[in-house]
Amino acid sequence: MFNKLRNRFLLMNMVIFSVIMLGAFTTIYIITYQNVRKDIVMDLQHVSDSYTKPDGAEGKKGGGPPGKKGADLFGAPHVRSASFSLQTDAQWNIKETNSRFELNSEFYAAVVKKAAAHPEPYSQFTLDGTRWAYSVMQNPTGYFIVYMDVTAQQNILTNLIYTFSAVALAMLGIIYLTSRYFANRSIAPVKEAFDKQKQFIADASHELKTPLAVINTNADVLLANGDETINEQAKWLHHIKSETERMKILTRDLLYLTEMEDSRSQMIQVPFDLSEAVESVILTMEAVIFEKDLALHYDIEPNLVVTGSSEQLKQVTMILLDNAIKYSSPKGTIDLSLKRLHNHIQLSVANTGPGIPPEHLEKIFDRFYRADPSRSRQNGGYGLGLAIARSIVVQHRGKIYAKSVPNETTTFYVQLNER
Repeated sequence: MFNKLRNRFLLMNMVIFSVIMLGAFTTIYIITYQNVRKDIVMDLQHVSDSYTKPDGAEGKKGGGPPGKKGADLFGAPHVRSASFSLQTDAQWNIKETNSRFELNSEFYAAVVKKAAAHPEPYSQFTLDGTRWAYSVMQNPTGYFIVYMDVTAQQNILTNLIYTFSAVALAMLGIIYLTSRYFANRSIAPVKEAFDKQKQFIADASHELKTPLAVINTNADVLLANGDETINEQAKWLHHIKSETERMKILTRDLLYLTEMEDSRSQMIQVPFDLSEAVESVILTMEAVIFEKDLALHYDIEPNLVVTGSSEQLKQVTMILLDNAIKYSSPKGTIDLSLKRLHNHIQLSVANTGPGIPPEHLEKIFDRFYRADPSRSRQNGGYGLGLAIARSIVVQHRGKIYAKSVPNETTTFYVQLNER
């Protein structure tokens, strides 16, 4: 699917750039062609004027061989190409020639035939590899024709086409490689998001499968013992109740994550005292920590104010403390610190325990990710708590990360901007 998407992106880019280049090259060629044609017409007009002006070839008497006029036009500054003129009668029979070159009669007959086919004020033809421009003027005795060699000008246009073709091929190659590079980079986040979504659906289905199987099995037991009283089958009902609660927690957390991602720009942020918010969470968790026979040490700097949602940041603190309680070693220690550090406020929650292997530290904030799946399931976790914490912290334009020393301590850090 993503290969097809990339290929479509490449094809679209190639088509767009090809159309742009074709339009640009066509425009340049047309402008150049018009300028060259304009120059040829002007030069042809100058040559024609030179042959017909009184002191030119048409006005000279003698001074040259019979049948030819002796005017030498090649010294004129405005004449840049070889030229000659012919005078014919009404039936296109050559009466007079004027050229500095000794050209044979077959050549003259051929060029007259070309002019006779299209007797126009301006036209061109190719003869023996040479490009000629000519102008036909009718007079009382026949036709006066001026010819000028424009092979050099034609070569300019031909070379321009070859140059454009070479540049276009080179540009298309560069565009293809560049587009392929950026297409891969553009598709990579989409592919990653798609893969995560597929993994998320698979993980959610897997997590829901277990409680549903337990509920189904216990329901079958109840149906198989229909004669027994409710009290006699209370064990199976409690199992169903327990798994229903687990499913409720899972769906609640999933909905919470989805809502947060959909409403990040809509969160109402107000300044509040983070120190008081964290202290209130500690008070609610102290009984649980005492029951687990864990030691809690905390150091909270007073009057630390941040802008955001007090309830959401309380939830982050609750998640980190709950995580520390679950994974602390027996009779372990939990250390919580909230301090102003440089230009931000840092909350850290550390616990003694088995720690987190280095290869898992970057992944523990992903949905459903658990470094030790079996132990997490025993603790009742789904691997969504840290994902929720990260989503909240990111929403507050903060940063959350973890450091761990295996078999010693694990510390989670939350950095927030001070108001």
